[in-house]
Amino acid sequence: METEMEPQPNRGTGDGRDSNLARVRRPVTLKFEDVVYKIKTKGKGKAKQGERVILKGVSGAVLPGEMLAMLGPSGSGKTTLLTVLGGRIGGTRLLTGSITYNGKPFTNSLKRRTGFVTQDDVLYPHLTVTETLVYTALLRLPSTLSRQEKTAQAEAVMVQLGLTACRSSIIGGPLVRGVSGGERKRVSIGQEMLIDPSLLFLDEPTSGLDSTIAGRIVSTLWDLTKGGKTVIMTIHQPSSRLFYMFHKVLLLSDGNSIYYGKGSDAMDYFASVGYAPTVPMNPADFLLDLANGVSSDETSEDRAWTKEALVSAYRLHLHDKVSEEVLALSKQFNECEPDKIETKWCTSWWEQFTVLLQRDLKERKHESFSGLKISQVLIVALLAGFLWLHSGGYVQDQVGLLFFVASFWSFYPVFEAIFTFPQERTMLTKERSSGMYRLSSYFAAKLVGDLPMELILPIIFVTITYWMGGLKPVAANFFMNLAVLLLGVLVAQGLGLALGALVMDLKTATTFASVLTLSFMLAGGYYVQNIPSFIAWIKYISPSYYTFKLQIATQYSPSDTYQCTPSLRCQIADFPSIKLVGFDHKAFAVLALLLMLFLYRLAAYLGLMRVGVTN
Repeated sequence: METEMEPQPNRGTGDGRDSNLARVRRPVTLKFEDVVYKIKTKGKGKAKQGERVILKGVSGAVLPGEMLAMLGPSGSGKTTLLTVLGGRIGGTRLLTGSITYNGKPFTNSLKRRTGFVTQDDVLYPHLTVTETLVYTALLRLPSTLSRQEKTAQAEAVMVQLGLTACRSSIIGGPLVRGVSGGERKRVSIGQEMLIDPSLLFLDEPTSGLDSTIAGRIVSTLWDLTKGGKTVIMTIHQPSSRLFYMFHKVLLLSDGNSIYYGKGSDAMDYFASVGYAPTVPMNPADFLLDLANGVSSDETSEDRAWTKEALVSAYRLHLHDKVSEEVLALSKQFNECEPDKIETKWCTSWWEQFTVLLQRDLKERKHESFSGLKISQVLIVALLAGFLWLHSGGYVQDQVGLLFFVASFWSFYPVFEAIFTFPQERTMLTKERSSGMYRLSSYFAAKLVGDLPMELILPIIFVTITYWMGGLKPVAANFFMNLAVLLLGVLVAQGLGLALGALVMDLKTATTFASVLTLSFMLAGGYYVQNIPSFIAWIKYISPSYYTFKLQIATQYSPSDTYQCTPSLRCQIADFPSIKLVGFDHKAFAVLALLLMLFLYRLAAYLGLMRVGVTN
């Protein structure tokens, strides 16, 4: 249920420590002049690669204490412009024009003072509202504040945004019931307000919300401007009450500016250039009609002409005024002193690692130890145990059990790990773009956080199948067998992480994983003894081969014999499946698995460097 929200002035933590943040939160004046942004397009067939212009010379400025709303139909370029102004666009070679913040370009120091709320609320579904905001505070607020002070800052933001009634509720998601849409949006805004940003960007903050909740959110943002914040947002179709709360409005049509100025002056301007509504209507609705080329007395066939006329009118009546405003601001900041150099990261590597690990364990415990996963492992373990229940005296059966266990745990972890990074991609992009943590601390926390699931379930599995399957009933052999299997599990997990991070498409990654794991399994030394020489090399890159080889060594030695005929015992080393893998080069097998353990994770890390920012 949606809770009441009572907008309040920004009071910091309320314990006197907020001055520590306020000292570094200088007001920011944003100026953008003749911004042009293009994207490359791929031609079909023999058509050559071309370019598409998204923004066509857009200019404007937003001062501290102002809220700029960018309006326009879908595809008009407003989200692209917001992303460009927020310093989150790639391909700067295709971006021209001037964008300055207090007369300077975007810097890492400014990133620390900038909040960016995306249109989609990218939040962990199983964390509560309090946990979400506290973990964000621990990562984004400077180390000069204690953990208690950071928690107090999160509490203050919850009070300010009216989230105290749902503080213990989980966020929820498509498959998990949680807080309402309005509360979820306020949590997203709260994550950015934690750092007391001088500059706040919001992409469609009222999207999908009813007019009452939308009004509460915009009212809160309006209150922020009274404290000297600079707020820029995109908004699709605000109510008339919201429209008149905007200090400035920028109306875009096909990447062109067709209005820039006070929201209260918009209707008079369009009336002065010959466009006025015939009936009373919401100003935002009227402006969107004009941006779409629709006026009261024209048909759809005249829309292109209307858009051109509005662009021409803007250039004739408003362009020079906007240029003068931008020029005046440029002169104002010419003599400004440069910002003080700040450290790039708010917190140390270890602090980031511990907070991310704690957050990851809380979020993933619902998935890692779900009843479904535990049940499927137990069912397979018990089924295997019963199938091999009386195989103690049969070498063929025991070798088959060893290979089955090695194969299962070279297959299962791959398809569990392959989902890790594709599912986290949007979250990683969002948080890394905010400069919240180092990629290395995130990666290390993920690896450590996955260990409980990756190790506990195989331990349970082996404990059941080893003793039920009649393998060597000696504790030392059991623990050696378990250690070999756990090493193989970690290698398989690394392969899944690497495929997920490098491909970042679950359908493609699972296809690659199926082909690789099946190839490794077939070359593992059990199914085929006489492998043609031109393809035999596959076994040397197969984790299954080395795991199976070492597992054989935990049960047998070259001097062991078995009953090969009713009257003859043969050397175990001559048994076909064992002869192929052999008892030699065990140290090399261990080194090969350790090398794969490292290389697969290195490949996963390099793959993640392509996601979001990489610094």
